[in-house]
Amino acid sequence: MNDTTQTRVLGRSGIPVSALGFGCWAIGGEWFAADGRPLGWGPVDDAESVRAIRRAIDLGVTFFDTADVYGTGHSEEVLGRAVAGRRDEVLLASKWGSVFDPATRTSSGAFDVTPAHARRALTDTLRRLGTDRLDLYQFHVNDGPLDAAAELREVCEEFVAEGLIRAYGWSTDDPERARLFAAGPHCATVQVSCNVLADAPDMLTLCAELNLGAVIRGPLAMGALSGKYGPSGTATLGAGDIRARPPEWLTFFENGRVTAAWQARFDAVRSILTSGGRTPAQGALAWLWARGPHTVPIPGIRTVAQAEENAGALAFGPLTEAQMREVEALLAS
Repeated sequence: MNDTTQTRVLGRSGIPVSALGFGCWAIGGEWFAADGRPLGWGPVDDAESVRAIRRAIDLGVTFFDTADVYGTGHSEEVLGRAVAGRRDEVLLASKWGSVFDPATRTSSGAFDVTPAHARRALTDTLRRLGTDRLDLYQFHVNDGPLDAAAELREVCEEFVAEGLIRAYGWSTDDPERARLFAAGPHCATVQVSCNVLADAPDMLTLCAELNLGAVIRGPLAMGALSGKYGPSGTATLGAGDIRARPPEWLTFFENGRVTAAWQARFDAVRSILTSGGRTPAQGALAWLWARGPHTVPIPGIRTVAQAEENAGALAFGPLTEAQMREVEALLAS
């Protein structure tokens, strides 16, 4: 096991975090787009969510990533409840940019990219989390306008100076946008979509070049890498799960199952991912850790069992260089 398996650093901030993070989208419960499409992962048991968070902390997970729009505020509230009394043991990251209505649990689909909204959103996030500071604050508009982003970078620097946040970043898959934000001295991360089925080499190269932490969303391909939703899988998706009626950007699922094309890629590398006794999910995390010392995957977790399975990946460490080459060759063929 290398020395970056248990702990990594959030880029130039120097903030140490567990190599595994905890994604808090799912614990937000059900919420919907203006047209009624689900944006959450279905109903959740808040008490189980709290238990899962606390179990993850006990297992060494320190990094928790949420967003104000997840459950239209509910995810932040549940996370805040779970870490009450343990705030100094964890690092809290959230995101802003979406316009939503907690009363109806709907997101309008619009974004507010003004500095004034960023400040209001941060105030609300801190209240819901029950804390006076965030460790990481991330702009949550993947293709946000560059001119507005330059202003937001400056307001984030103000938040740092005021002690409201320690560092900031952008959740984007565009290198140009990431580079613009990285011009700020306290920009520490980029949150990027990446997994063994759909790599992001340009973004990971940029993170290495600019000394940015790569917070990895979708590390399990929205559950496609769990092995539970393929042709032989037994799990089913409820009507309130975004994967049951996936938006255009969510390509891993169709009609509630993993698509044939993505399933074929998974099947090609499954034996490598499960080597040494790993589960498929643990192998997918191991692949990400082997992609570089700056990656911090944040798989979505909502049960104690999921927390234990994902945290169990830490003991196995990253895939070997030989395994990484084999995966690359298989997926290229």
